[in-house]
Order: sequence, then C-alpha cells, then structure tokens
Amino acid sequence: MSAGREPRAREEPAGAGERDATGDTRVAPAPAEAGVLVEAKGLTMRFPIAGSMWSRSRQVVHAVEDVSFVVHRGETLGLVGESGSGKTTLGRLALRLYRPSAGRIYFDGVDLTDQSVRALRPLRRQMQIVFQDPYSSLNPRMTVLAALREPMLVHGLARSRQDAKARVAALLERVGLRADQMDRYPHEFSGGQRQRVGIARALAVEPRFIVTDEPVSALDVSIQAQIINLLADLREQLALSYLFIAHDLHVVRHISDRVAVMYLGRLVETAPTEALFDEPLHPYTKALLSALPVPDPTRPPKPTLLAGDVPSPIDPPPGCAFHPRCPIAERGLCDRVRPELRELRPGHFVACHLAE
Repeated sequence: MSAGREPRAREEPAGAGERDATGDTRVAPAPAEAGVLVEAKGLTMRFPIAGSMWSRSRQVVHAVEDVSFVVHRGETLGLVGESGSGKTTLGRLALRLYRPSAGRIYFDGVDLTDQSVRALRPLRRQMQIVFQDPYSSLNPRMTVLAALREPMLVHGLARSRQDAKARVAALLERVGLRADQMDRYPHEFSGGQRQRVGIARALAVEPRFIVTDEPVSALDVSIQAQIINLLADLREQLALSYLFIAHDLHVVRHISDRVAVMYLGRLVETAPTEALFDEPLHPYTKALLSALPVPDPTRPPKPTLLAGDVPSPIDPPPGCAFHPRCPIAERGLCDRVRPELRELRPGHFVACHLAE
C-alpha cells in the first residue's frame, strides 16, 4: 500500500442494510480476514521541546518511533505498556488527530497522512475515541441530549431535532441507560454512567473504528467488567473495530483478539491474545506478565524485577531500547543493533535478537 493508492470501495458483508433497534443501518460483524480497516506504516511522532535558558539547542521527545500495525474489520487490537510508552500518542496518530513526523496512516485504504482538515471531515465520523476520564471529556454545561444530538445534526445523520432526540433515546438504552436521563447533566451521573454516556457519544455518529484510551482505569473495579462487556457487545452488534489502550493486562486479555506490547515508543511484540499470554517471547512482555496474579493461592506470582528505570524518551538508548534493563542482553549486540519485528511463529512477531 503506497501513499498514492486509490481508495478502495467499502466492502459490505452479507446482511448489510438491516436496521437495528436505533433505526440505524448496520452491518453484521465481519471476520478479521474480511480485510484491514486501519493500517499504520512506520509511524513516528517527535515532539520538540524548548532548550534551557543557557542553551539554544532544541530537543525532541521520541514519543513514537517507527511503529507499524493493522486493525482488521471487527477486530480488537489491545495496546499495552508502561505509562509514558507512547500508547496514547499512537492512538491519536491512528485517528490522525496528530500529523505524524514520519510514516503513513490509512483508513479503509485511504491515506490520511497528508489530508487537509476539510478532506478529513467526512471521515471523522467513522473514527471516534472514548477517553479515560468520562467527566472531563463531557461538557458540564451541556445535557446528555445536547451532547449526543449535536454531532448527529452536524453530520446530517438526523432529519430534524425531534428525529435526533429519538435517536438519542434509543442510543442511551443501547448503552444501558434510560431514555428519561437525557435531560440530565454529567455531574448527575456516576462514573460508570458517565463512561456509558461517553461511549454513546462516540456511537452517535455511527463510527466503524473506535480508539478506547484506558476506558475503565478511572472506574471502580465493580464497574469495570460492566463497561468491558458493554464494549464487547457493541463490537458484535455494530461491527466495530477497536484499538483498546490499557495497562490492565487482565482487561486486555478479556476483550482483545490480538495484543501489541509497546516500550519506549516502539512495538516489541505482537501476537494473538492467547499466544502472547501463554508463551510470551520478549523479555519485557515476560516481565509484565510475571506480575499478574493467578487464581491459585498455592502459586503466588513471582514478578521479574527489572533493573533501573525506563530511559528518557528525550535520549533513548542505542540499539534495543530495552537493553539497559534486559536480563538477557548481550553486550556488543543488543546495545548496538536495533532489533526489528520478525515473525517467529504464525502471527507472533517479536523485536528481540535473542527471542529464540
């Protein structure tokens, strides 16, 4: 796929054109092999920062470095990593909320990388985001009705304000709220209810791809499972594709078809979910999974303690970014040569010289 390719026509699976409970036309869930919906090639994002008053040199934060991935139609790709690894930046690049410093991003075959704001506008409603904090992502001065009705009217998805109100009512019921709650303000809802409103707002414009950025980390544990199950049900009902960003590996395992592991702005391992959890190949992934609790009191977890701290993204180490903390790193190789993602097993890619 090149920057100059022509957009592909949208592939409609069998069952397209049926109407769901909201009156919206939806398609049946598409299997992953039906095709790629989102594709990133060599995405890089560097943020310049000002030098000190004693130095005129400008430094950059290497937030994302040479990342490539795909999200298939109807698939959930989980994205995990420590805080500061670049997960959120990568999610915004996938939506083209940031213009990448290098690399390309495609949506259904259309190259979004250099598109103007005007050219992107008709595609915006097909790509949405659910934020981590449901309260700060909602306008406290707007009722739920106003917040959900506005994008419908802007994108011409409702024939009138009354039609939009009926759609909002159906949408609230779809996400587990009551239609008579549409006149309330965000502060009148609990945290879990506000996140349901945030999900409804993303769905209001009938998207095909949603980035969920830590959607349950701000919620009580008792509510997290409800939201995760809701997202999974919506994916099946509305043929959605997700890039699911999280740090809770249990949550990622529950909802994801594949998982990508990120460290210091780079992908170090990607694999089908069960393959990654059952037999991780990268030392960093092994360290992350070693700290997971197991439901067996006779087998307490034995977390792998990594040496040192995560290096600064302003001055990442040469070679493998993980080598200063890696328990199996080889001097002269890992500290000099940057490993590329390579497929060691079907669908299982790892960026490690010593993964075998």
